[in-house]
Amino acid sequence: MTRRNWSVQDAKNRFSEVVEAARRAPQTVTKHGRPTVVVVDIEEYDRLRRLERASAPSFADVLLAMPQDDVEFERRDVRVRDLDL
Repeated sequence: MTRRNWSVQDAKNRFSEVVEAARRAPQTVTKHGRPTVVVVDIEEYDRLRRLERASAPSFADVLLAMPQDDVEFERRDVRVRDLDL
């Protein structure tokens, strides 16, 4: 089965059919004629999540990628605003 577009109303009325179709191929649900959500099989969702995690750097990787030389950063010359309290 191929990807199919469902209106929100059709998806609500035929939800079991949408779920069964999503087990074979992603199903797009539209609202006011615009794609809104995609219903996918849980195995496909899990695969996408693993792929996302594998390609995203960890926080430690981001910190380790920061320059580690002793160069000082240039300070910006900004004027502090006056507050009337």
